[in-house]
Amino acid sequence: MKLRQLAASIGLVLSSAIALSSAPAHAFSFQTNYTAALSGKDASKGDIFLNSVTLGSGKVINSFGLINAAKIISNDVYTGGNTGGASSDIGDKATTGIKRENIDVEAITSVLNNLNLNNIIDTEDHGSFVLDLMFDKAVDNIFIWERGMNSRLDVQALDTNGNLIGNLLNLNSKNWNYAGFSIDTQEIDGDQEVGSIGVSLADLGLTGGYINALRVYSKGVAYNGPDFKLVGSAADVPEPSALLGLGAVAIGALATRRRQQTQSALAD
Repeated sequence: MKLRQLAASIGLVLSSAIALSSAPAHAFSFQTNYTAALSGKDASKGDIFLNSVTLGSGKVINSFGLINAAKIISNDVYTGGNTGGASSDIGDKATTGIKRENIDVEAITSVLNNLNLNNIIDTEDHGSFVLDLMFDKAVDNIFIWERGMNSRLDVQALDTNGNLIGNLLNLNSKNWNYAGFSIDTQEIDGDQEVGSIGVSLADLGLTGGYINALRVYSKGVAYNGPDFKLVGSAADVPEPSALLGLGAVAIGALATRRRQQTQSALAD
């Protein structure tokens, strides 16, 4: 067996082992720990940086996977006024992100490839979209915030080839917990409270492990325009050096077995 083939086989086995060994969880609440750059009436207009999240168990997570690539499957076209599907939106006084109505990949990553909770994807009330979002590292939970707490959003996991896996999860931010802060973005005239929810791989119909991509949907008037931010919790996955080390052990064991077989054949 060639080294490259052996390493690939080891990687596949390890990925399967990780998937089987992760304990499934369920949709969950969490505490958002953040720092607001501005204070008073301007707090909701400025940068609001995510520091960490605290789970119900008390565990603090501060290592996140962010969206560094995207694919626009469909998005209603903006023609002026309250038209179009998804757009990128930022706080009135935010220092990161791009405000853009006719959204493109640059605009998507400008608001989702950072920890500024005042950078979001805004959706018009009647708008529809289907977006594939790719994380910069493997993740095992998804944290989602929604401005207004009055909209629906569907999510489904993608495999490494961009195929849908697991089940479609329907989320309604009316049922989410208040995240502890409000935001006032360029798309609206005043501040609105933000809700939050955590999504596990079990909620996505997966047995565990990790994912690298997610598809998100809004399906018109019934969804009331979700205005959202999402990040993932960085998953604990084997380093390439660990795979190489295991590969060396496997190659050594294979060589030893072949020597034993050769010696046995000569003795016969």
